[in-house]
Amino acid sequence: MAELEGEKTLRKISDAFKELAATVNTQTADMEVAPFSRACSLVSPLFGCLGIAFKFAEMDYVAKVDDLAEASKSIATLNAMIDMDIEGNCVRKAGSHTRNLLRVKRGIDMVRVLFEQILATEGNSLKDPASKAYAQVFAPHHGWAIRKAVAAGMYALPTRAQLLRKLNEDGEVVFGAKLNLSSIDLSDL
Repeated sequence: MAELEGEKTLRKISDAFKELAATVNTQTADMEVAPFSRACSLVSPLFGCLGIAFKFAEMDYVAKVDDLAEASKSIATLNAMIDMDIEGNCVRKAGSHTRNLLRVKRGIDMVRVLFEQILATEGNSLKDPASKAYAQVFAPHHGWAIRKAVAAGMYALPTRAQLLRKLNEDGEVVFGAKLNLSSIDLSDL
């Protein structure tokens, strides 16, 4: 993946999720699907920057976010979307908006845990932070073969410095302040 020219990817993600958090914290209305899917779309480049180990996550995540963006054209809020799937008895069916929302939430959780682990870990390697984040978020939902493939791919991860270069970020600034992906409580989704 080529370097993201001129964009401060992590800052854009943090700002978008801060805006969502402010919406959640100040409004009594449900969260709208469109701004949620736009914020989630900003996370997509992170998976691409992590290399082959997270290629499957990138493809799955992008497809699910695209589905939510498309749904936003006819469904205003996340709660309305979930209610519609409940009424249609399709919450657990592949391709349902609610199931896609769950997959997007896991992707966001993965990125949040990854950066928490990066902040808590010394050194330039992303192997331990990424392995811990994967084990916590995705591994419980994957079979043996996928877990083994991901484990093998962990050896191809970029270094912390390479990741920051790909994201066009300054390490001291990024890791001096936490990425604010956890400002929204998505546990109810």
